[in-house]
Amino acid sequence: MTNAAAMTYDSLVTDISGYTERRDQAFLDQIPRFIMLAENRIASECRGLGFQRYATFTLNSNIIDKPSRWRETISLSLVNNNEIQYLYERGYEYCRMYSPNPATTGIPVYYANYDYEHIIVVPSPASSYPSELAYYERPEPLSSLNQTSWTTQYAPQLLLYACLLETAPWLKNDQRIQTWQGLYNAAKGDLENESARRMSDRSNSRTSE
Repeated sequence: MTNAAAMTYDSLVTDISGYTERRDQAFLDQIPRFIMLAENRIASECRGLGFQRYATFTLNSNIIDKPSRWRETISLSLVNNNEIQYLYERGYEYCRMYSPNPATTGIPVYYANYDYEHIIVVPSPASSYPSELAYYERPEPLSSLNQTSWTTQYAPQLLLYACLLETAPWLKNDQRIQTWQGLYNAAKGDLENESARRMSDRSNSRTSE
């Protein structure tokens, strides 16, 4: 018995053309944009093991660069005296009020989004601490040079329906929006339920002292 072929960027392009029954060049030229928009939608709306990443670094400044394709922080921790300590997430204003002077140093206790590309920790680290940032990322975009991703391997239906949902406004096919939205929502729910079953229970250390 032959296994079904795995999804690739090229097969996804073919599927989008087939499902919409459009093979004209104007539509085909838009397919990479549909895929990009679908990937952004999934990255914004979906959470699960497949989108989790862990970055290790040395914490020696009160401003941390976020990894490329970062979407949301899960947790931030440091090692002090061979013990892992999780920082508490707070708003930017709270962090500034807690430690208004960046020259004040100590063991960092809180963190907040400084902007989309940086995180601020307070107080400023008094030393260099081995640290780990757990976060959700937007997977590397698909293209003719990057044929597969976690989504094509483990959630191909989610990606396909997200792409088809993005085609409907361009095609001015309002009747199909509800169909693609329903199929996308179902695939998204299945993925989230599967991830919830597999993810270990996280402590509340990030949000409560």
